[in-house]
Parts: sequence; C-alpha cells; structure tokens
Amino acid sequence: MNKILMVAFHFPPLAGSSGIQRTLRFVQQLPEFGWEPVVLTASTRAYERTSDDLMTEVSDGVAVTRAFALDAARHLSVHGRYPGFLALPDRWMTWQYGAIPAGMRLIRQHRPRAIWSTFPIATAHIIGSELSRRSQLPWIADFRDPMAQPGYPEDPKVWQSFDRVEKRTIDQARFSVFTTPGAARDYKQRYPLAASRINVIENGFDEESFAASPSDAGARQPLHPGAVTLLHSGIVYPWERDPTALFAAIGRLVEAGKIRTGELVLRFRASNHDGVLRSLAQRHRIEDVLELLPPIPYRAALTEMQSADGLLVLQASNCNDQVPAKLYEYLRARRPIVALTDPEGDTAGVARAAGLDTIARLDSVDEIEALLSRFIAAVRSGRAPLPSADYVARASRRERARELASLLDRAGTAH
Repeated sequence: MNKILMVAFHFPPLAGSSGIQRTLRFVQQLPEFGWEPVVLTASTRAYERTSDDLMTEVSDGVAVTRAFALDAARHLSVHGRYPGFLALPDRWMTWQYGAIPAGMRLIRQHRPRAIWSTFPIATAHIIGSELSRRSQLPWIADFRDPMAQPGYPEDPKVWQSFDRVEKRTIDQARFSVFTTPGAARDYKQRYPLAASRINVIENGFDEESFAASPSDAGARQPLHPGAVTLLHSGIVYPWERDPTALFAAIGRLVEAGKIRTGELVLRFRASNHDGVLRSLAQRHRIEDVLELLPPIPYRAALTEMQSADGLLVLQASNCNDQVPAKLYEYLRARRPIVALTDPEGDTAGVARAAGLDTIARLDSVDEIEALLSRFIAAVRSGRAPLPSADYVARASRRERARELASLLDRAGTAH
C-alpha cells in the first residue's frame, strides 16, 4: 500500500474545531483506496482545549508523531503580550522547528509517496513545503478556504506573511485543494499559471458517526416538545456569522404576537460567544427564546442535530467562497435547514443543490422575518423541506476520501 505523510495541526485530542473531521476521516478512509496515512501533528501542549472523545477513532495502527510546538499567546507572552514575529504566520509558528526534522525522520522510516498538509494553520504549509523541497516528494496543499483575502487577516504583517506562504504554496505544490467551487475559481484567476493544478474536494459528513444514533432509526425525540427548536451547532464568529439581524427579526415577530412564549427556542450549542448572544437577546427582548449550551462530545452533537426541528446556518457575504463544514452534517441529519447567507454564495449553492429553498440574507431583517414565519408554519404542519437523499448520498466523507486518493494517484504518477 502507498503511504502518505499527512501534516495537520487539527487532530485529536484537540477540541473545539470542526476542522479535525476532515483530516480524521481522511486518515480513517484513505486505506480503503490504497493509501496508508502517517500523521505528523503538534504536541498537545499547543492546544488550548483537549478532549478524548475522538481519540478512540484514531486506529492503533496509524503512526502519529506529535512534534514540539508552542502557542505564543499562552507560552511566550509576558503580562499578556508577546513579540509579533512569534505569530507570523500564526501563533504556532514554533511547530515548524520540531515538525520539519520529525517529518524527515518519518520520510526516511516510512518512505511515503506523497506529502499532504492542511490549512487553516498556515505553518502546516510551511512544513509541507520544506519537507517536499528536501525530499522531492509530490506535495498536496489542502487550503480548504481562501488564505490571504482582501482585508483578512486584518494585521498587515500577518497578511503579508499569509501572502508569502500562499504564493510559495501555489507555486510549489503539485496540487492545491479548496473546499468550494468559488474559492477554486478565485485562485485560478489569481494564479492562472497554476490553474490546472487547483482542485475542489468539498467537506462532507461521516456516515459511521451517524450510524448508531437512535434518531436515525425513527426514534427522534423533540428537544422541546410543543416548541419549534432552531439549533445552531458550533462557533458563532461575530464577523463572519453575525446573528444581529436574526435576533432583530425574532424580536419583531415576538412584538407582533406572531411568536408567543414557548413557541420558539433558538438554541446555540458551543457558540464560544455566549456573552455577545446574550447581549443581543436582551437588546431585542427575546431572552425567553434564547438557549445557550456548552460543548458536548461529537456524536452527542450529531444526535442533537437529528432531534432539532430546524438547523441554522449563518454565513456572511464576505465568506461567499466558503461553506461551513457543519452544513454537510446538517444535511446528513436530514432535518429542515434555515440558511441565512448570500443567495449568490457557495453556502446557498450547496443548500439549493440539496433541494432547499429556505434561504435569506444574513443581514436582512425583513427577509429573515418572512422566512422564519413561513418556516415555523411549515415545521408545525410537517411540510418543511428536507435535504435530497440523492445529494446527501454523494456528500459523505468516504466519497471525499476517494477523490483525494484519485488526486494522490495522479500526483504520484506525475512525479
């Protein structure tokens, strides 16, 4: 079996990032398609929060090496401050100093046929680039989302660092991979000479993680009997997933008597910004509607999705070339979805491809108010649209692993 060296910061037992799922499922499923992963990740000390709930899903047979890495914000700061160069391109730049020699040892020991590294920790691409240069192995750079964007990162020095890493990666990598058509299209325009080497492998859902759920067997238990529960599972980024218009729209519906006490519950699970959400609820007088809950283990979160009356997606127009990874799990949960996003963006494109039209602009109070009125009525009458079974079947992590294996086969042949 061919071996692949996979460089990924996000890996169990890191907690609090949906980005773990992409790497973890590739590690699990690539062997079915002829590629055995060897994982190079970071020391657990670099993780702000850890959890053992996904550790059992890493097979004992998978070689995992954890290289030295520090978080500048926690390990290298004095009185809450640290030199800016220690966070270029990110706070974990020290990872490269342990990972590059460790990676070369793994290459000599395991003799992989290719290297794969994954963003959003930009240091991973620095490591992938250097390992590829030293070993002359073909390198697949998994960008997932766009890297250096207009106005992001906000700090000019960080942006310049991102830009340098991005240019070097696009130039050197055998293939660069993005998770959405919009991102791939943008990068083909930015780097026309590399257009033939830019590919799309979307995110997806893990079928086995859903398999044991009682909700999937037709035993769905409502989260709040008698009320319509709309669930957002995961982090709310105020800049990219600003729920202000949503809270204002619900406030209008409550004030107009179209939503009465106990009829709607807006649940945020592990938002990471509970204070912001609580303040918005107070401003729009919907404290009784809002429910804020802490993180739970991954499979429990999937079961909760399947028990919700509706699942909420928030994605601003400044992220039109991105799709929240959580959306694919929402689709597999086979529950109605409210997508608050730009109709022209890739998130809306995925929703429409799955047969859903419950879409409104994230920043339009009027559109959200009208959509919620229709949606709540449709849920109560049992007429709320569900994702297409055919589309869901094509969106599994297993199918994504097949796509990556095909790309690896091409990279090895080309090399």
